[in-house]
This record gives sequence, structure tokens and C-alpha cells, in this order.
Amino acid sequence: MILLPAGYSLVALDSIDSTNEEALRRAEAGAAHGTVVWSRTQSGGRGRSGRVWSSPAGNAYVSLLLRPLTPAAVTAQLSFAVAVAVAETFERLLPPGTPVACKWPNDVLVAERKCVGILLQSRLATDGGIAVLVAGIGTNVANAPAGTDWAAICLAEAGAAAEVEAVVEAEVAAVDRWYRIWKQQGFAPIREAWLSRAYAQGRRIRARTGEREVHGVFETLDDGGALVLAGDDGKRHVITAGEVFPVA
Repeated sequence: MILLPAGYSLVALDSIDSTNEEALRRAEAGAAHGTVVWSRTQSGGRGRSGRVWSSPAGNAYVSLLLRPLTPAAVTAQLSFAVAVAVAETFERLLPPGTPVACKWPNDVLVAERKCVGILLQSRLATDGGIAVLVAGIGTNVANAPAGTDWAAICLAEAGAAAEVEAVVEAEVAAVDRWYRIWKQQGFAPIREAWLSRAYAQGRRIRARTGEREVHGVFETLDDGGALVLAGDDGKRHVITAGEVFPVA
């Protein structure tokens, strides 16, 4: 049994193409804010940039339907809120001292290995704001699929004994809490919580933006969540979309 925060409702499935796609379909049919779609497996799970997200049984696949009704640029901050919520969940489930880090823009690492995929998809309102935001979270609980762009780990390998249901319950509760903080206080507390766990802050990294790469020291996040990089070229780069990797 999965207990959800007040106002949330659970759609529990054995298998689906994608929990995100099912949440979007339900949103189009009028499903309310707080609808949670959870499936034990996915046949068509996707990560960022259309990558395949392997979805074997034993891991957690959950999507939360949110209706923020805020401008797109502001709503993008929620990717950091979800990452912080997941990181907080891992810190509670894993043995004390297990390193958990947030990697820009919205990955969460355990011992510098990828343990979760987070994918946000949205639908616009007629005024251009975000009418629907689906936050998809795929967590490696019992299995760490190979073939990803980053070395993977699962919670079990890292020392957590939690069942899938407990992971889903904890993640949804944490996302709800950080969503309410964001609604009431804005991005500042989320930015602070994210930076306190930031992967590679103060270190040299390479940021990939499409076909272009920028090398430099990761300084901080700006007030909107963009990556601020002191480039090797002597310039200060503010990067709004892309991925980061260590410098070999």
C-alpha cells in the first residue's frame, strides 16, 4: 500500500508504455493536480533528449501530474525541486554518509553514479503559461541498467533495503513538500538546497550544449537555475540547457 499526501490520488499499473505518457493522457482527459501514475514496468520509457530508459521490474517508475499555472521560464525551476526531493529521499533511505549529489540540470548521483532519471514534460495554457507539468521519476531500486551515458548504480547496491512502494511513497511526499515550498517561497530555498548537494561545484567540468562544449570551473547557479561557468577561455558562461561531465 502506498500512502500519498492529502489531495493526491494513485493510479497503480502493472505495465504501461510510459508513466509520463499515461499522466499526460489523463491530464488531457481532465485529471486533477496530484494524480500519481505508478507502474511496475514500462515498455517505452524515455529519458531526456528521447533516450530510451530501460524499465525492468524491481525499479520505481512514477509520474506526478502538477498544474502550476505559472510562466514556462518559472516552471522550469521545478526540475531542481524534483531533484532535491529525490536527493533528500535517497539520503533518508541510504546508510549515513553515503554521498548523494545533484548534477546539473536534474540528475541525482549516488557515489557519483546515476541512480535516477528525471523527465519533466509540459502542456501550455491558452495564456502561454504551463497548464500541465508531468514530473517523471525513474529510480534504480533493485537494478542498475547498463548502456547509459553515465555509470549507473541502484539503491540496493548502495545499501538501501527499501521496497519499490516505499521509494515511490517517499519520493511523492518529498516532491509535494518542495512543490509547496516553491509555490510559497519561490526558487531561492530550492536553489540553496540544490547547491548544498551540487556535483562538481568549484571543479573543472565540461558542459555540452548541443554540438558545442565549454570547459571551465562550475561556479554556481544563477537565480533562474542556469549553470554559471568560469570558462577556460577567460569568459563567464551562463548555460541554460545542456549536460555536464567531468574533465578527463
